[in-house]
Amino acid sequence: MDVPAWIIGSGPHRVLVAHDWFVPTGAWGCFPEYLDGSRFSYALMDACGYGRRRDVPGEYTVEEMAGDLIALADQLGWDRFSLVGHSMGGKAIQRVLADAPERVRRLVAVTPTPAGRVTLTARQRAAFAAAAHSPAGRRELLDHATGNRAGTAWLDHMVNVSMRGSTPAAFAAYPRSFLHTDFAGDVTGDPTPVKAIAGQYDRAIPEDAVRAAWSACYPNVRIQVLANTGHYPMHETPVALAASIESFLLS
Repeated sequence: MDVPAWIIGSGPHRVLVAHDWFVPTGAWGCFPEYLDGSRFSYALMDACGYGRRRDVPGEYTVEEMAGDLIALADQLGWDRFSLVGHSMGGKAIQRVLADAPERVRRLVAVTPTPAGRVTLTARQRAAFAAAAHSPAGRRELLDHATGNRAGTAWLDHMVNVSMRGSTPAAFAAYPRSFLHTDFAGDVTGDPTPVKAIAGQYDRAIPEDAVRAAWSACYPNVRIQVLANTGHYPMHETPVALAASIESFLLS
């Protein structure tokens, strides 16, 4: 299986990158420009149904994302690597750690979904279901996740790239996996160095949820609350996010 990826840099520290539910990695704005390609080699992968793999059918699960990340590492000849995952991708990289712990150097999870189950209210479940086919529904979720602080143009842009960058089938299916799958028992106690980054204004996965979930699983976790950002720091504070990720990977 050939897994296409966006390769940034040629440095010795190799890093696999997984995206969130809304947009593929190609829609991460200017953030990739601030990654250090002399020290790192980044491989940004799209999940089945997204971006470069929009037309690739799949099961649309975090387990499939994890398997594809490992397959990409094999394809690139990367025996050891670190992982960066945003939101839904933050759950997928934990599955990689569970499946191939001897290959993982470090883990950076950005406004991440936990390894355990996520409980939604009835209203939240309805909003998630509606968003698969509704631009207005996606906009509402994006606005909420960024603390109702984003401008109209950015929200419009994100909705457009989200609708273009994913299939309705994939977008509708992934929440059944990243919300309901529970493999916390497979990673609890893992000694791998982990950093979990929460957003100051993130209402989708707030700081207290990040602290509770990640502190319970990982004995060597560092938790940072990134200032002046909500759920999308690669757009809201890209320079600060790049510095946060790379300072941990180099430490």
